Amino acid sequence: MKLYSLLIFLLFIIVLQASAQYDIVVCGDDKVVILDGKEAEKGDTVIKWRWQVSEAASIPQQYQKWLFPLDECKSLEKGKKLLLTSSSGGVVLLDVATKKILFYAYAPMAHSAAPLPGNKIAVALSTHRKGNSIELYDVSEPEKVLYKDSLYSGHGVVWNKRRKRVFALGFDVLRCYQLKDAKTMHASLTLEKSWKLPSEGGHDLYAIDDNFMLITTHDNVYLFDIKKEKFTVFDLLADQHNVKSVNYNKRKKRLIYTQAEKSWWAYHVRIKNPDVAILLPNIKVYKARVIE
Repeated sequence: MKLYSLLIFLLFIIVLQASAQYDIVVCGDDKVVILDGKEAEKGDTVIKWRWQVSEAASIPQQYQKWLFPLDECKSLEKGKKLLLTSSSGGVVLLDVATKKILFYAYAPMAHSAAPLPGNKIAVALSTHRKGNSIELYDVSEPEKVLYKDSLYSGHGVVWNKRRKRVFALGFDVLRCYQLKDAKTMHASLTLEKSWKLPSEGGHDLYAIDDNFMLITTHDNVYLFDIKKEKFTVFDLLADQHNVKSVNYNKRKKRLIYTQAEKSWWAYHVRIKNPDVAILLPNIKVYKARVIE
């Protein structure tokens, strides 16, 4: 009887895990929303959480102006925090529960940001007054650039925890940096390797795991094998055009990406397997991220 009860309990846990919901974080214009992933697969936009730039009253007013339009929203620490960037230059680290702003900075044409060890944040810039670059900040010093390196049209940046490296995407190149002195205010990035992209127009960079990354360009989506240092066309999106961002939810085995229609802005978030387009009223979606 005890064995039977144990089997029933284990079966319940398996079913519960299989049916567990996942959330999709989407941003555009002046809003960030968290959608119910299960409902999104039906084409329904059930919003579980919402934040607008007008709620950022705790930061200087000019920073609020630089937060429109919101381009990228990365979910951190299992959904507890959001890292937001805007092509106008605003970068914000937001606590989801309290909606408190933990960090803000101005980095012209900031297209992507990533949290690093030592309470640091790396930002990839498409345009800078002294040239395109990748910049390094400390959360405690929001307006101080600790380090800057030239990177033409920086559009993506991720931290690889296992390899302890920063990967950054430019217009025609993928770079690998080593983070030095992360726990100090003298932190810096040392360039280790560069790889030429198969096609120009690098747009977004997403780490699937420690060994593979997804890269979008103006005309294709690639899988990059870090060990083999090799680019291959990503078959699941080989027939898609104008893909802006792409990321993969490992737990739910779902591919979530945004796709542009007739202009630079991406108007739809799409889920592959099943392939469903999510329409968001009053939001011109640019990038989308998944809470794992």
